[in-house]
Amino acid sequence: MPELELSIIMPCLNEAETIADCIGNAQRFLRENNINGEVVIGDNGSTDGSIDIAQSLGGRVVHAVTQGYGAACAAAATEASGRYIIMGDADSSYDFYHLMPFVKALRQGNDLVMGNRFKGGIEPGAMPLKNRYLGNPLLSAVGRILFSSRIGDFHCGLRGFSKTAFEKMDLKSTGMEFASEMVLKAQLLGMQFAEVPTTLSVDGRSRKPHLRPWRDGLRHLKIMFLFSPRYLFLVPGMLLMLFGLVFGTALIRGPVFIGKFGFDIGSLVYAAGFVIVGFQAALFAILAKYYGMSSGMLPVDKGVILFFNVFTMERIIFIGLLIFLVSLTGVIYSVTVWASADFGDLIPRQIISITIPAAVGAICGSELIMSGLFLGVLGLPHRLS
Repeated sequence: MPELELSIIMPCLNEAETIADCIGNAQRFLRENNINGEVVIGDNGSTDGSIDIAQSLGGRVVHAVTQGYGAACAAAATEASGRYIIMGDADSSYDFYHLMPFVKALRQGNDLVMGNRFKGGIEPGAMPLKNRYLGNPLLSAVGRILFSSRIGDFHCGLRGFSKTAFEKMDLKSTGMEFASEMVLKAQLLGMQFAEVPTTLSVDGRSRKPHLRPWRDGLRHLKIMFLFSPRYLFLVPGMLLMLFGLVFGTALIRGPVFIGKFGFDIGSLVYAAGFVIVGFQAALFAILAKYYGMSSGMLPVDKGVILFFNVFTMERIIFIGLLIFLVSLTGVIYSVTVWASADFGDLIPRQIISITIPAAVGAICGSELIMSGLFLGVLGLPHRLS
């Protein structure tokens, strides 16, 4: 039996009104272009007879164990037999008869081929205005900036990829963010991309779509944050902390004047805040990176593994404890100064220039201890390799 070249997969949750049209167009495309292929339906718990329709038309049905768009797509792609896979919604919004640009790009060796609805055309009423002019452009722009990507339409539901690429991506998302995870992982793994224009039509269903723009948009944004802790949290956090340290150190020695503007104790409080917030952002980036790798969401980074081999949970806790104890000496010294004044009034600058740095050190040391403990919790069910 010759190898299947193409599997056309469709996630399905109660699509009885449109699934016959989608399967028919997909089969006609395969037949008229002499492509050895199949149609695979990823069922997500349909109860409206759409699965019976799919099977009667020759579609192969795979039942997803977990609820969600991503779970249905992943189930179908996992069971797909084709060398290449093209994925699209079963609501008649995408044209399964005009898939040749995707096939050609896959045959040229691209690992992931994305459709671009903004280049191909969006039928009036096919996409809500807030999605068309705010949600999709904004999320796609964030993705391009954070990941240096050339993809213009991150969330196009019509896309193609090789079965080998799909297996390498090892996708984990079960919801709508599955679409973002695929693009981001392919980018991080250095896969070859292509983008082709595609059209978006008004879907053929009489009911409301499963998509919830605000909720699903936030889920897409959340997974982008998880995949980009370095540029989103680590670099800004380190810069903010460095600025706070430099500015704060200068203020401890005395007032600082820049032209006609003078900075003193009040500014020292803000500098301390910059240090704490920057330190928290850097810790968050480290913990997010560790969680992403240990859960399989992020590709394994050898440099990060080396970092965690050096800075183990125990060493992080020890460093945090050391910082806390050193800062505690500042607290003790400030109390001694106060005692020498019979616990009466003190010169504000004299005591504040001691207590603020001591408090910042104690807070950062405490956060480091708690982060070390949390790192140990994250490492319990998974082990990095």
